[in-house]
Amino acid sequence: MNRSSHLLRALYVATSTGLAWTAVLQYRYGPLWAACLFGAASLVQVAGVVRETVIQDQRRAVPELSTRAAGRRGRGEGLADRIVRAELDAACCERWWTSLGTDHDATCPHRMRRSSAA
Repeated sequence: MNRSSHLLRALYVATSTGLAWTAVLQYRYGPLWAACLFGAASLVQVAGVVRETVIQDQRRAVPELSTRAAGRRGRGEGLADRIVRAELDAACCERWWTSLGTDHDATCPHRMRRSSAA
């Protein structure tokens, strides 16, 4: 974890604590709506801490995933290549692609009549 992430988490926790204390004071001595507002604001800061934790986990996972992907590329085509190839093989003829699915070539196995309803 880097310094800026530590600092940001500390600021989130300090802000959340301050807002929660303000919510308690408002609940005791002030209007109830203000206590609810400060309580909700203190929970938003907790979401920031969770977000920073997720970002840190993703940063740790990227190098590992990169080395795995590099190993797969050396053995042949990767998963993304297989998905793209399957989608292209399932696609219809060229005229279907260029006409946004309204026309088919005469040799297309998926040839259907066009509907007259617009």
